[in-house]
Amino acid sequence: MSGKLDQLNEMLEPAIVALGYQLWGTEFRASRGRSLLRIYIDSPNGITVDDCAAVSHQVSGILDVEDPIAGEYVLEVSSPGMDRPLFTLSQYLQYIGWIVDVRLRYPFEGRKRFKGILSGVEDHDVVVVVDAHEYLLPIEQIDRAHLVPQFEGSKPIDPSVQDALDGEDDADDEELDQH
Repeated sequence: MSGKLDQLNEMLEPAIVALGYQLWGTEFRASRGRSLLRIYIDSPNGITVDDCAAVSHQVSGILDVEDPIAGEYVLEVSSPGMDRPLFTLSQYLQYIGWIVDVRLRYPFEGRKRFKGILSGVEDHDVVVVVDAHEYLLPIEQIDRAHLVPQFEGSKPIDPSVQDALDGEDDADDEELDQH
């Protein structure tokens, strides 16, 4: 996470927590015209439009007083949603076994995008299994990452990837899943 986002999180998190929500993460996209500051909030009870409006109102006041962002920007407050973005190692740990889509700032082993099963966290690396190959992606190199929602009846996970996660290599399962 960049220094600017760290500063924004430290500034805004106490107010968001005081309202009864968790600061899930922030994104800042600079642009010549209008930049975007997106704040993700979460709660065990879910997030409503009214929740986003309440946080937006509170955060707007803080940003107006502190003025941490030069120029014009749009403030957006949102729920992380089903395809929730992942910002911290603790968030990655919560979703081990889920399919993730990770985009890196710079190429790693010849690629910047990794879509596969989140299989763990080691030190400061996020472990993703793609086509039965395990990649250790340094968290500081991750530009964006989010969960890929899976719906009932959707295409099953590649059996070789599932076997890598389970530590099994069962050819019978592979034959069944290829229908």
